[in-house]
Amino acid sequence: MNFIDEVLIKVSAGDGGNGCLSFRRAKNLPKGGPDGGKGGSGGDVILKTNPNLNTLARFRYEKYFQATSGKKGLSMNKSGADGEDLIIEVPLGTIIYDETIKEKIADLDSDQEEVVVAKGGKGGLGNLRFKSSTNRSPRRTTQGEGGGSLDLKLELRVLADVGLLGKPNSGKSSLVNAVSSAHPKIADYEFTTLKPSLGVVDYISDKSFVISDIPGLISGASKGVGLGFQFLRHLSRTRLILQIIDVENKEVKGIETESKELLKELAEFDSNLTQKVQWLLLNKIDLISKEQQMKLERRLKKQQDLKVYLISAKQRLGTESLMKEIGFALEKIDQ
Repeated sequence: MNFIDEVLIKVSAGDGGNGCLSFRRAKNLPKGGPDGGKGGSGGDVILKTNPNLNTLARFRYEKYFQATSGKKGLSMNKSGADGEDLIIEVPLGTIIYDETIKEKIADLDSDQEEVVVAKGGKGGLGNLRFKSSTNRSPRRTTQGEGGGSLDLKLELRVLADVGLLGKPNSGKSSLVNAVSSAHPKIADYEFTTLKPSLGVVDYISDKSFVISDIPGLISGASKGVGLGFQFLRHLSRTRLILQIIDVENKEVKGIETESKELLKELAEFDSNLTQKVQWLLLNKIDLISKEQQMKLERRLKKQQDLKVYLISAKQRLGTESLMKEIGFALEKIDQ
């Protein structure tokens, strides 16, 4: 699996440089005073989003990151050079946790957003800093401060307007493929999708939204069964969730049962997410008769609180009008 959405790393900022102990010496100043400069500050460790990244795979093997330390202070009251900041690029949607105290540090969901996760140490003071009227030849300096060090957990959550909730092989990948420029892997076996795929849907000429095909749900996913949290956490970013069910060889009762199972798993993971589910998509209608289609639509619309849509993602039946309605619904959410 090349999609990595949770990693543990260690970061260390640079140490501050030590202050300098030095006395000025010149022919015309045989008793020159102290001139030791301060040490340079250590470099910070900064995490910054890069919109071109979509995985945390880099951190699978690269686990430790160290910024450079500041240089020691110099004579003639010259400060040591500061250490360089270390900028670590991560995908949009990366959440940063302090793994030691289990607290969230930042949620990076904007382009070029950055956060300092470890601050470099301050440079030490040179002996010039300690010169006074009572101590004209101080030999005192201070050492640079140590840089901060943290164990971090990085968690990636896909940023999409619309997420697809469905069991394996329900047609989620086919739908994303039909309505957007994304081309997720499609095949007739379970768990074809091992990583979320994002697609841009142009529902009218000048407006669009992002739809995400997320790995299929199986019973017990909320407790970590199957792809478990690796799938469910990504739905928390979406504004709308579409429930999609394969209608081939299924009666109304079977569809209702599957719908309830999906909502149950979603609620057990996060009850707030069920409020985002407003559509029930009955997919693969090209595999059933017109009479069966009308029967399903008529009965389910009476019994469901959700908007019921009959589509065939593979044949692109009903998908265009569905995407337009979803786009308009998103506009109302933004108002």
